[in-house]
Order: sequence, then structure tokens, then C-alpha cells
Amino acid sequence: MDVLQIGLILMGLLFLFLGAGLWVALSLFAIGVFALDFFTSAQTGPIIATTAWSSLATWSLAPLPLFIWMGEILFRSRLSEDMFTGLAPWLNKLPGRLLHVNILGCGIFAAVSGSSAATAATIGRMSIPELRKQGYPDKLILGTLAGSGTLGLLIPPSIILIVYGVSAELSIARLFIAGVLPGAMLIVLFMSFVGIWATVNKDKMPAAEPSIPFADKIRASGRLIPVITLIAAVIGSIYGGIATPTEAAAFGVVGALILSGISGSLTRESLMDGIMGATRTSCMICFILAGAAVLTVAMGFTGIPRELAAWIAQMDLSPYALLAALTVFFIVLGCFLDGISVVVLTTSVILPMVQAAGIDLLWFGIYVVLVVEMSQITPPVGFNLFVLQGLTGKNLFAIALAALPFFFLLLFAVVLITVFPEIATWLPQQMNG
Repeated sequence: MDVLQIGLILMGLLFLFLGAGLWVALSLFAIGVFALDFFTSAQTGPIIATTAWSSLATWSLAPLPLFIWMGEILFRSRLSEDMFTGLAPWLNKLPGRLLHVNILGCGIFAAVSGSSAATAATIGRMSIPELRKQGYPDKLILGTLAGSGTLGLLIPPSIILIVYGVSAELSIARLFIAGVLPGAMLIVLFMSFVGIWATVNKDKMPAAEPSIPFADKIRASGRLIPVITLIAAVIGSIYGGIATPTEAAAFGVVGALILSGISGSLTRESLMDGIMGATRTSCMICFILAGAAVLTVAMGFTGIPRELAAWIAQMDLSPYALLAALTVFFIVLGCFLDGISVVVLTTSVILPMVQAAGIDLLWFGIYVVLVVEMSQITPPVGFNLFVLQGLTGKNLFAIALAALPFFFLLLFAVVLITVFPEIATWLPQQMNG
């Protein structure tokens, strides 16, 4: 049996397992064991034991549970309420006014959450009732939330960038820094779209609220400043080389606990809920990573990645053509899997092709996250769409339609970083310098 047939059999089994509702991690383990047992002469037991252990016993994963815990702590604080109170007075004169609270609020919360769904849920729970009460168009409310919620995957400290860094054996700190400018670019793109739409459709926007004195604006933002300071300190310490990502994550947890305590939202119950939430999420990600590592090794024994890379090389695709094909592939795959699963599932097969095409793996990490962000707002398995459906009760495809402009903005962002790769690579190069 040739390598192509083996690959098709394994792919068919994988989709069968996933379609049957088997956990992603168990599906990966099962395919890895099947491949080793039936298509190689390797000793399956020792390989699974050593591979699963070595994939998790790495210092690169240490920041993961800490950053997740930091997000859980702040998720249970008054952060979302503080964001609306603090941002709204400053945005009242911009075209689109309070709709920008969704975008900037998601951008800020993304920096403490690292999760797309958690970002959309937290900001949406606070902003949807308020914006509806003031008469903002439902389509724009849902669209800005769905689109801006994806920032949780890109703006550091991003959980998915940690997972990609571990899978591709890249520096987590450099990946974090690489995500800063693309994240800021997305915020500008989203705010520009809302501003243009509001300018063209003035009749659909509510009247502006009266201006308030500058001193009152500062007072309203007072509770938001400590959180922004904490975010800046965490990211700044990594960028400045003062702390490793693990040390910065530990500092972030301590800072989040202090802020939560000062705000009065830190109770025994919220502390335990945060610890358990972080534990569940971290274990889920680690389980998937271990399964992906077993599958990666099994793929190596079967020779599929090597043959696939050689096949792609024979096609003589340009880097742009390869990226166009991968974009379609990731979008389709993302319609059925969450972002982390997409990354760990494809890394072993995709990275040899990418390296053979001469594409920078650091830049490719940001590209992958942007494309996976697009899949968060596409049916049938767009996690941000599910979150907003749960918050509003609206039809899933109506929410997807509202998010469609932001899907195209994300696609435009992919084009921009492809044409101008310095958007993703400039800051990490300065860090090296």
C-alpha cells in the first residue's frame, strides 16, 4: 500500500471519529495508534508513552495555565463593567460611537483572556443590552462582537500562539511580540469599517449623547487604568527582555489577584471557580497536544509528511499559490474544528511544506492565527457565533451574516501581512536587535 492510500485511510478515519462526536484528543490518539499498528513495524506502546510525556514535559508550556488563570480571575471581576464605563465617554464623538466599545473592549479583554469565545461572551453580556437600549442596529452590534471577539486568538498573551510555538518549536516571546502589530491593525480595520458604515447610514444611528467634562472622563476611566497597566506590564516585560513568558504570566496572575481583591470581587468561591476553570481548559489543551504529538510521530513513521512535501515541491507552487491553497484549507477545516485543534492537527503535515517553500515560520504562525480567526465566525462550527446565539437567541446564520463584513476584513488582513510581512516580523526583529 503506498503512502497516498495510507494518508487517505487515516484522513477518512479521522473525519469519521470527529463526525461521530469523539473528543479531538482521543481521535488524534486513536489515529496515531492505528497508523503505528497497521502501517509500521514500530513498537507502539513505548512510542506513545515517550512521545506523550515529552510533548508535555516542556518548559515552553509553563505559561499556558498561568495566562489562562489570569484571564479566569479577571473574567470574574468587574472588568467588563469597568470597560464600558471607562471607554464610552471617549468614543461618543466618533462615527459609530458606542459600537467602538465592542471593538476596543474586545481588544483589551483579549489581552487578558487569550480566548476568542470568552472575549465575545464577556463583552457581549455587558454591551448587548446597553447598545440595544440606546437604539444601535442589531446587525452592527452582533457583527462587531463576533469579529472583534476573534482578537482573543491574536493579541498576546494568546493561548493559540503558545500552542503553535510549542508545536513548531519557536520562541513564545517572539510569537507574542509578532502578534502585537497585526492585532492593532485589526482593531484599526474594524473601527474604520464601523466609522464608514455609520457615516453612510447616519439615519440608522441613534443621536449622540451630551458631552461630559474632561475631568469626568478621566474619573470614569479610573477603574480601567489598573487593568491596562497590568496588561502593559505583562507584555512590556516580555518585549523588554525583563521577564520570560512564564515569569510574566506569574506576575500577571499576582496582579490580577490584587486587582480583583481591590475591586471586591475576589471571594473564596470566585477564586476556586477561576482555578477550576483554568485547570479544565489547560488539561483540555494539553490532552490535545499529547494526542497531536502521537499522531505527528506516527505520521513521521509512515512517511506521509515527507511524501506530501515532495509532492508539493514537484507541483512547483509559488509561496503565494501555496498560501492561497492553505487559506482555503484552513477555512474549511475551521468550519468543523476549534482553532487549537486546527493548529495541532495540521502542524506536522503543513510545516515541512511551508519550510520547503522558504516561508518564515514565525510569520506563518501569525498567518495561521488570522486564518483560524476567520473560522471562528463561519458556520456550522463558528464558536463566536454559538456564543452570540446563546446571548441573544437569534438564528445562527443571521449572526453569521452580520459577521460577514468582518470575515472579509480578516481576509484583507491576511492579504496585508502577506504583501507586507514586516507587519508581523518587524517587532520581533527589533527584539533580537
